[in-house]
Amino acid sequence: MGGTTTATEEPEAPQKKGFTFPSALTILAIVTVAVWLLAFLIPSGQYNRNADGAPVEGTYHRVPSGQSFVDKLNDLFLSPVNGLYGVQDTKTGQVGPSMTGELYGSAGVFLFVLAIGAFITVVFATGALDRGIARLAHKLRDRGALLIAGVMLVFSVLGTVEGFAEETLGFYGLLVPMMLALGYDRMVAVGASILGAGVGVLCSTVNPFATGVASSAADISLGDGIVLRFFMWAVLTAVTILYVIRYAKRVQKNPDHSICGFLPGDREQTATDAGEAPELTRLHKGVLIMVGLVFAFMIFSVVPWSSALTGKADAKPYGFELDWSFAQLSALFLCAAVLVGLVARMGEAKLSSTIIQGAGDFISPALVIMLARGVTVIMNNSKITDTVLHSIEGVVKGTSSALFGIIVFLVNLPLAFLIPSTSGHATLAMPILAPLADFAGVSRAMVVTAWEAASGWMNLWVPTTAVTIGGVALAKVGYDKYLRFVWPLLAILFVLICGFVAFGAAFT
Repeated sequence: MGGTTTATEEPEAPQKKGFTFPSALTILAIVTVAVWLLAFLIPSGQYNRNADGAPVEGTYHRVPSGQSFVDKLNDLFLSPVNGLYGVQDTKTGQVGPSMTGELYGSAGVFLFVLAIGAFITVVFATGALDRGIARLAHKLRDRGALLIAGVMLVFSVLGTVEGFAEETLGFYGLLVPMMLALGYDRMVAVGASILGAGVGVLCSTVNPFATGVASSAADISLGDGIVLRFFMWAVLTAVTILYVIRYAKRVQKNPDHSICGFLPGDREQTATDAGEAPELTRLHKGVLIMVGLVFAFMIFSVVPWSSALTGKADAKPYGFELDWSFAQLSALFLCAAVLVGLVARMGEAKLSSTIIQGAGDFISPALVIMLARGVTVIMNNSKITDTVLHSIEGVVKGTSSALFGIIVFLVNLPLAFLIPSTSGHATLAMPILAPLADFAGVSRAMVVTAWEAASGWMNLWVPTTAVTIGGVALAKVGYDKYLRFVWPLLAILFVLICGFVAFGAAFT
């Protein structure tokens, strides 16, 4: 910058910068300003509410917003603050940081994201999870189909439970040489990683970053709809694993069938190149057991067991049901992080710094949630949320429940591309989509399932996700070749998802 070029140095040609898709934070900042401007054009109105606070179909009417230009400008200025800890006034319905009423902001979800970030980071710091996966891969290195199925199943379970996705990037150094040693190509390693974790996230059962955030925004329990999501996860995971195994066997039988081809030296690797099996100590085994117990207890604590087992939404809760929400779950993961650190004998200094690092690493999705909630505050205070809802009420009215489920899935596909953050997408879309379910006579949990399926399906291939672009780069596989490999599976999953959401909307 500002330097001169000597006679022996040739000036560097200016590098052309290609278009870079903006981050979720930038997109939401743009959306915030756009919605604020639209609030001047969209007429204000509202529905009558029932005892549960849900809008009553057919009762929409125009009402003045009662806001001056200064009030609207103040809402824009305070939107991030209101998105975090804005309080909704019990009389006027307005949201502000100094109101008296119920918390409208996302402070509970915000802390939950930081808490689970701290827990996951502490677990990875022990080396237990990555060593466990590496040991599984090594044990199955001589049985190719079992290796692919085992790795993908573990990734899928972690994806559906805690949103395991970016973490797969750390396993390419292990999986690529192992797949090559078994006579496969690099695309098999890409498929096992991206598709294994991705299909789990697509069918998130209790994934806090997808199902948790969406359920909170839809004002339902994290466990609502878990039965359908579980069966959806089982079927789609099985289909995805069989798809990758089928391709792998074709390549093993005839290397000319490889979509990505082979780099120099790929065909010379043998099973011995996989190295020694990483040691899994008693400490690692103990940590893995603790992780399993924590997530199992989380599932137990949030599932409405009486409704799930009887099929009746209004069933009387059993005595053992905990009905936990984000407050209790935040405390659970914070305590679990400390417990894992103590068991791993990290020491006070390392444990404290790891927890802080984990919370810091997850501040980005937490801020996305906060900004997205701030957008809904602007819509709420200007009283245009119900107007937007009324404008699409006619689309829902008269449609069958099954068709409604498919429409929700389709509507969310372009939104998932524009807002690659699942947390931001959920927080922004659910306040509009969830009440539509009430009009269609469909459970709000069905809307959450259709939304997360759309978000997960898009994230299997869109170039705006680090998991996809980073994965193909690490495996040295072209993105265009990955699209050739994955598009038939995307079509199959698309049809299956439509079938599941249609069935769920019609029969739940």
